[in-house]
Amino acid sequence: MKTKLQFLFSGLALLASVYQAAAQLPVISSFSQNGVLVCSNLQPGSVASVQWASSLSGPWTNWAGSEGLDSVTVNSNSTITVSVPMFYRVCGVAQTNSTPTFTADGMALIPAGTFMIGDVNDNNQAEDAAPTNVYVSAFYMDTNLVSLSQWQGVYSYATGQGYSFLNAGTDNAANDPVVQVDWFDCVKWSNARSQQAGLTPVYYTDAGLTQVFTNGDSGTTVYANWGANGYRLPTEAEWEKAARGGLSGQRFPWGNTLFESQANYYGCMSDCGFSYDFGPNGYNTNFDTGSQPYTSPVGYFAPNGYGLNDMAGNVFEWCWDWYWEPPYPAGCPYLGGTDPRGPVEPSGFRILRGGSWDDFADYARCANRYYSRPIFPNSDVGFRCVRGL
Repeated sequence: MKTKLQFLFSGLALLASVYQAAAQLPVISSFSQNGVLVCSNLQPGSVASVQWASSLSGPWTNWAGSEGLDSVTVNSNSTITVSVPMFYRVCGVAQTNSTPTFTADGMALIPAGTFMIGDVNDNNQAEDAAPTNVYVSAFYMDTNLVSLSQWQGVYSYATGQGYSFLNAGTDNAANDPVVQVDWFDCVKWSNARSQQAGLTPVYYTDAGLTQVFTNGDSGTTVYANWGANGYRLPTEAEWEKAARGGLSGQRFPWGNTLFESQANYYGCMSDCGFSYDFGPNGYNTNFDTGSQPYTSPVGYFAPNGYGLNDMAGNVFEWCWDWYWEPPYPAGCPYLGGTDPRGPVEPSGFRILRGGSWDDFADYARCANRYYSRPIFPNSDVGFRCVRGL
């Protein structure tokens, strides 16, 4: 169940900055659900300053305009630990004695760590999500699904830069998630978003990573530059770690039961045998008006512990990985390991996660795996982006 704190705060922007010379930039290594920040890579004995605010619109070039500012002496392990009283949406670090810089783009930091991926609640009912421990490095993730208006803004830029898309994207409202986009569309759009923001694109059409992926769809082989700082789709392991929001062993991002007040899905209490579905039956009564798709505005429901919205229901989300069921091939996250990026061998299907407005409660579980051919757009499939640190 959501804590009171999770409902109270809409966002936190956070900065760690060191005022004495250090050889490397400070690193925000974790930020937990209860507001405990750990920052490492600092100069022992120096003074670190931590800044936070409840809004992304604060005057971040002026420290005097912050809502909170703590000074903390760095310990002998080159780290600080600070309790910060609200959730964040973005974070960043500044070079010593320089103007602070931020990635104020509606992304949340997903801290590094090991988590249990897979179906620990329902006895691996689909037999393709065997629980195992996986380590995932820290990354940023969009707090919201890509909305139609956000899609259209980048799409307009991209088509003016020589990009081509097979699908233009649709939905019922500008602030609903974009749908009717295939996997290739989303990957190209991520590259265009990166270039528009002055970042290095992640996706290429050659193994040497010299030809940025701007055109092509079915039959195109896509290569990822995992060291690039641009936007990309999450891996399956990243998606599930983020969806769980720091909780362990729960069916959904907030707990083990599901009501329509928590997510946009198709309720089925009486005939489907889902003891955890408390409905009511049918499409979400808040959104089943007008014509389909019955999507909901991004950010409509309460966020999970990492500040992410719609990690259950609304629309399925494209991931990077090829889908494979047991026996798992090399690279599959269900074999454990560190930062798995899915099998190299194509299966013909890419991973979808999260459930949708048109699907039962079991699809909205954190562990549920779904898939589709990457050339198929659908009215219940969208996406969100991530970035490496």
